[in-house]
Amino acid sequence: MGDPSRGGDQVPMAGDENGWAPLDPGMSDKSEGVPAPQVPVPEPSATGPSAPPDPPAPPAPPVPPDPRGPVADGPPAPAGWTWPADQGAPPQPMAQPQPPAQPYPGQYGVPYPPAYSAPYGPYAPPGFTGYGPPRPKGPWTAAPPPGTPFHRMARTPLHRWWRPLAGSAAIVAAGMALAIAMMIIGIVVRVIATGDAPDATGAGADTILGNPTADLAFNLAVIAVFLPMALLAAWLVQRRRPGTLASVAGRVRWRWLLTCCGLAVGFCVLSYASSIVASAFLPDDSSGGEHWVGWGRFAPAAIVIVLLVPLQSSAEEVVFRGWLLQAVGACTLETRTGRVGRAFSAVFRTPWPGIVIGSAAFTSLHGYTGWGILDIFVFGAVAAWLATRTGGLESGIALHVFNNLLAFLGPAAVGQLDIEQGSVPWQAVAADVAPMLLYAAVVVWLARRKRIQTVTAGPADDPGPDAVPQDAEPAFVSRPQ
Repeated sequence: MGDPSRGGDQVPMAGDENGWAPLDPGMSDKSEGVPAPQVPVPEPSATGPSAPPDPPAPPAPPVPPDPRGPVADGPPAPAGWTWPADQGAPPQPMAQPQPPAQPYPGQYGVPYPPAYSAPYGPYAPPGFTGYGPPRPKGPWTAAPPPGTPFHRMARTPLHRWWRPLAGSAAIVAAGMALAIAMMIIGIVVRVIATGDAPDATGAGADTILGNPTADLAFNLAVIAVFLPMALLAAWLVQRRRPGTLASVAGRVRWRWLLTCCGLAVGFCVLSYASSIVASAFLPDDSSGGEHWVGWGRFAPAAIVIVLLVPLQSSAEEVVFRGWLLQAVGACTLETRTGRVGRAFSAVFRTPWPGIVIGSAAFTSLHGYTGWGILDIFVFGAVAAWLATRTGGLESGIALHVFNNLLAFLGPAAVGQLDIEQGSVPWQAVAADVAPMLLYAAVVVWLARRKRIQTVTAGPADDPGPDAVPQDAEPAFVSRPQ
């Protein structure tokens, strides 16, 4: 008989179902991939020898349950994998559950991320933020570069050619609207107080409130309202500090203003004396009816004049020697080419175009004729020239305020609150222009002596309240031709 363990000839044994001896434990005629079920081995027959039993096999690791259920053939599928319909194919990954769909940016109010700008995506043009968070904004106002003279203060990095035109139109429109509103309010107050309406055809056609002192206050206040309009136009339209209309320091230099006021008082004394001398060469056409009206009538008019003339004079200086001078000075024509363009650019970089245009506009709003036109034009030109030489309006404001105080208080003392404007003899013009030119010469001399700032200072400079910066000022500022 062969040894069963060696696979030799098998001899049917008693009790064997198929006539063959059972295999040794641990051996199977099935596929090695699937463990064979454990079949109890019968005791060996007494008539034949038997092999010693093999040692027991180690326990198999636990196999996770097959999601297909029990399988007759083949190994179980790994966790997360499933058998296809064809059991002979390799296992395929099991379909995983998908999360619910999320709304995309822009749907149901979902914002776009910061790096994404609709509708261009990551290829958005520079500065386009779409629906993302807003980009930080810079400051509203911009300062002129260091070393900028007074007449070019409006030429900041934010300057555009249309800003001076739009600002000028806004000042005129807003000022006229406020003047009309004040006139309507004055008429309503007069009707309520007296029951009389202004007569547009009679002798009182030029009166609004029916009282000379009240009409004088109204006329001065109407001019004064243009002061805040100019300041607002500089801030809202030109986007610069309103104080740049006053000086290169961005504010009113009060110490220098007080110094100029002292010089202006001397101008008034000299002007009054020269007018007396000039009257000796004029024909005597006085009727002899002028006399002191008394404190009862003079005091109310003097209070109105002292309170409102500084505002009226300052408004005219800010509008004509501040805004208009700088508006023209901002048009430097620097980009022009060619011989003619370079010539115009060289002229417009100087303050003289602004001085001439501003003085002409200032003269046109007065009712003088003949030699009186020259007197007003010279007054405006001197005030504008002083603004460019001293870097601010302080000297012009002082001259204008004290000149108008003398012009209003003198007639008010004899009961003439309505200043007559018309033809002026040349002797009176000469008597007015001479002290004016002397005042300008003294102001320029004193400004040089006190080293008054005439151009804008740099960010690191600390020149003091009224001192000039260390940098050399341009030639057209220190020595205009």
